Amino acid sequence: MSAPDFNPAQYDRQLADKARRLAELLAPFDAPEPQVFDSPREHYRLRTEFRLWREGERRHYAMFAPGDKRTPILIDRFPIASRRINELMPSLQAAWQASQVLGFKLFQVEFLTTLSGDALITLCYHRPLDAAWQAEAERLAGELGVSLVGRSRGQRLVIGRDYVEEELEVAGRRFRYRQPEGAFTQPNGEVCRKMLGWAYEMLGERDDDLLELYCGNGNFTLPLATRVRQVLATEISKTSVQAALANLADNGIDNVALVRLSAEELTQALNEVRPFRRLAGIDLKSYRFGTVFVDPPRAGMDPDTCELTRRFGRILYISCNPQTLAANIAQLHDTHRVVRCALFDQFPYTPHMEAGVLLERR
Repeated sequence: MSAPDFNPAQYDRQLADKARRLAELLAPFDAPEPQVFDSPREHYRLRTEFRLWREGERRHYAMFAPGDKRTPILIDRFPIASRRINELMPSLQAAWQASQVLGFKLFQVEFLTTLSGDALITLCYHRPLDAAWQAEAERLAGELGVSLVGRSRGQRLVIGRDYVEEELEVAGRRFRYRQPEGAFTQPNGEVCRKMLGWAYEMLGERDDDLLELYCGNGNFTLPLATRVRQVLATEISKTSVQAALANLADNGIDNVALVRLSAEELTQALNEVRPFRRLAGIDLKSYRFGTVFVDPPRAGMDPDTCELTRRFGRILYISCNPQTLAANIAQLHDTHRVVRCALFDQFPYTPHMEAGVLLERR
């Protein structure tokens, strides 16, 4: 992981620059000014990873500047990371320094935390993990009050749980989430909460159905499902599908059908190109879709999926790459117009932007 240029004194200027750049990207589509959602200035990042770097008999947390994997930036305190991560870092470092079993050939450490205070640590090794390691790891997990995952080639040992539990409030209701180790989760919890609130407001109270592509662990699915008659959601990752199903059950949400299909496969199913056994028992023709919600990877929607969204009166789009967002809007601009847009500052002190748009049929 690269170290960001942390400078709170420059935050407001950097955020204003991002808003300007997003407005310029969307200007060809006559988009309104983006609503801007800022981030906490520090302790905003809920997950992070460090390589370890040896100096003498000690190993340090380390990061690297972009493009330079030879010159480490040694980390003692990491102010962009959550307070829970900063609390755990020195205790974990002391543990691997004091224990040959824990420290031998340990090369990477990953932290996953939540706003509600849960924490999971993944320790990555260049050696097999044995019973002695497991005993030491169990002792350490108890001392730190965390779950631990040990990883080496062909091994994954779990002490406690392999996920953390989060709670996020949207429109006065609290939603519980399982966030698995190794699966994608939004890194900035406070901004994620703002994103959920914005999407909830943009969807509005509906008497029709929602199609959701790229649903992940159900981050948006849970609150959005409370606004519509029913939801058909798709996700390709098995780990994320399992987490989403657990999250739906934990929150008592029963109007969502979740299928493990890629967006491209669902496009083929809706176009009746070919059937899918994973859609057995789901009558696609019974849905009255009024809105499609998409949160694609950085590459954006492929052209066929983008064409699929054209069928819908409303397209609610969350993007982690405004460049591909603009390319997708360009494909849709003859039939849909941007009526609302937003900037979510998930990644302060970096050039990265997260954006949201609501498009409606002309």
